[in-house]
Amino acid sequence: MIPAASFAGKRVSLFGLGGSGIATARALIAGGAEVLAWDDNPESVAKAGAEGIPTGDLRAADWGLFSAFVLSPGVPLTHPKPHWTVELARGAGVEVIGDIELFCRERMRAASSAPFIAITGTNGKSTTTALTAHILNAAGRDAQMGGNIGRAVMTLDPPEPSRHYVVECSSYQIDLAPSINPTAGILLNLTPDHLDRHGTMQHYASIKERLVAGSETAIIGIDDSWCAQIADRLERAGRDVIRISKRLPLTDGYFADGTNLMEAVHGRYSRIAFLEGIGSLRGQHNAQNALAAVTACLRVGLELGEIQSGLESFPGLAHRMEQVGRKGHVLFINDSKATNADAAAPALSSFPRIYWIAGGLPKEGGIEPLRGFFPRIAKAYLIGEAAPAFSATLGEAVPYEISGTLAAAVEHAAHDAAADESGEVVVLLSPACASFDQFKNFEVRGEAFRQAANAIEGVKPIGGAR
Repeated sequence: MIPAASFAGKRVSLFGLGGSGIATARALIAGGAEVLAWDDNPESVAKAGAEGIPTGDLRAADWGLFSAFVLSPGVPLTHPKPHWTVELARGAGVEVIGDIELFCRERMRAASSAPFIAITGTNGKSTTTALTAHILNAAGRDAQMGGNIGRAVMTLDPPEPSRHYVVECSSYQIDLAPSINPTAGILLNLTPDHLDRHGTMQHYASIKERLVAGSETAIIGIDDSWCAQIADRLERAGRDVIRISKRLPLTDGYFADGTNLMEAVHGRYSRIAFLEGIGSLRGQHNAQNALAAVTACLRVGLELGEIQSGLESFPGLAHRMEQVGRKGHVLFINDSKATNADAAAPALSSFPRIYWIAGGLPKEGGIEPLRGFFPRIAKAYLIGEAAPAFSATLGEAVPYEISGTLAAAVEHAAHDAAADESGEVVVLLSPACASFDQFKNFEVRGEAFRQAANAIEGVKPIGGAR
């Protein structure tokens, strides 16, 4: 835990008592703050109280006594309208912050030189964060990973000069972290997302920009116009900007040339790393993630050899194009985190011949946006509520069956794939749907796929990158 000592002796209000909220409250108390916490869910309030966290209805509180108000990232700050606690805080002139802001203040107070890599973007954040932390740890560095992935940021070990922090930041978290100041800040990409919380694309992009604007070095993917403009704007303002691209040869920066990761200096190119043969980093989207991780690791002092070794040993992110097993020429891939069509596209683009398991609780638009990948699909196995609609979209373009359940789909897909003599083929769970019609969440769905695949006679589980 990181005690929030910057609020020692001060009164702090807190709203949102989920896992990260309770962790944040504990950090504030450990740092010597007087905390008053609340939640709209009575069960969450009761749980927090049972764990020794002081609770009380913030409607009845004297807001003039609070030095700060700590808000859970999932609670509306601006759109569709500010939460009632935000209105009370602003009315009393109390600053509204989140757990990332607490972390930033503690790092500056206790060990400002501790390397801090912060990652944001619409897509790829989690893979980039996990990959960066893996490379650092594989090279023998003390790397703490958390934020929007894994552990709540205030549960990480306290800042020390040699301790590296790799923190995934959602737009909600950045919005509550006015002093965020990473050693290396990564902005991967921007596409419309969370507009119900941010109102407009412009507002969403401006929040993401804050992370790289506050960074000592801004690492920005320039393959979309929003990010390209941000890179230009920060450079004009005199900031240290490193551009990366998964598809464009750059004059200066880092880019992907197939599976080669290249550095460009005034138009002169050199290969600095490669992804050939690294199964956990297939696909153009992972080239962008790898470029960002490599660039950040170089920025905090790693050598190219250390970085390449880390890339090659990366096991992948659970439920995101995760290799779970192999039987001869058949590879089993768990991409359960692909809960809509856009999220399923990277996996479908990464393999030439696919036995595709799709379906669940359908999202608006279905799989129509994936039509360009249909020629890659040898056969589809449809499950859950979406099966009838997906079958109508596939029509005569792709052979399919309505398997109903995930277990049946895995069994049938494995049988058909084994008989395919066209080289390496993939049994791919990339549902393009939510899981809630059949599973508690995408993690449970992915684990069910893993178990079903590894239960097939002759399948060898995959525990590493290859």
